[in-house]
Amino acid sequence: MAKTKPLIVIVEDEKELAALIAEQLEEVGMVTQMFHRITPAARFLSKSFANLMLLDINLPDGTGFQLIDELKKMNVNIPTIFLTANSSESNKVKGLEMGGDDFVTKPFSFPELIARIHAVLRRSETLRDANITKNARLDEAPFAFCGAEVNPQRMEIVFPDSQSEKIGRKELGILVHIASNPKLVLTRQSLIHAVWGVHADVRSRSLDQYIVRIREAFARHACDLGPFRTIHGVGYIYDAAENAAVAPPPAARTGKP
Repeated sequence: MAKTKPLIVIVEDEKELAALIAEQLEEVGMVTQMFHRITPAARFLSKSFANLMLLDINLPDGTGFQLIDELKKMNVNIPTIFLTANSSESNKVKGLEMGGDDFVTKPFSFPELIARIHAVLRRSETLRDANITKNARLDEAPFAFCGAEVNPQRMEIVFPDSQSEKIGRKELGILVHIASNPKLVLTRQSLIHAVWGVHADVRSRSLDQYIVRIREAFARHACDLGPFRTIHGVGYIYDAAENAAVAPPPAARTGKP
């Protein structure tokens, strides 16, 4: 089976340079999509998957940092290599702190750029290996939910009666997102985006079926589901203060929908 070519999004206002980068990347088996402004790049990435983004910092309608902020608000996380003529340390620090994976200063050699792209792609693939859903990973620490302990590493729930049950990937992703956002009303759509991704074609009815499975599992072990409530016509809320904590919930993630 032929290996899928990685899609690299190039956001660079120097049109000749962008075209040259695209040509070099396509010669080594990559697919490219070019943009010269933030707005069309954000629109594309909100609807389409890409493996990596090459991002200039200074663009006609804003900065690369602003684009990263916009994408985070839409729950779009894409490996990013910043390209810039400005080699100041403050820019590098800011880019890396915002989640950038690498920083390449112009002028650069294409062999070096291609090597850096391959390195970031390898790292991102390794990170995805531990992903259970869009928002949950196998290396998550155990956390409390309605008196039980949810263990992502073992993909199981340990109940107060010392019995345990295996849990499915989607149910686990739902519990991770809910426990990470205590006392917040979570709409059905926000749950779907968090667990399946913003581009997933998942109906609210399907989500509700997973919620029913979670409730049934807890009910089988006489767990009090009072802290986890349905907000009719909207979604769900989890009030961790009402929960007899076994362990702290996972830390809230950045870029939540």
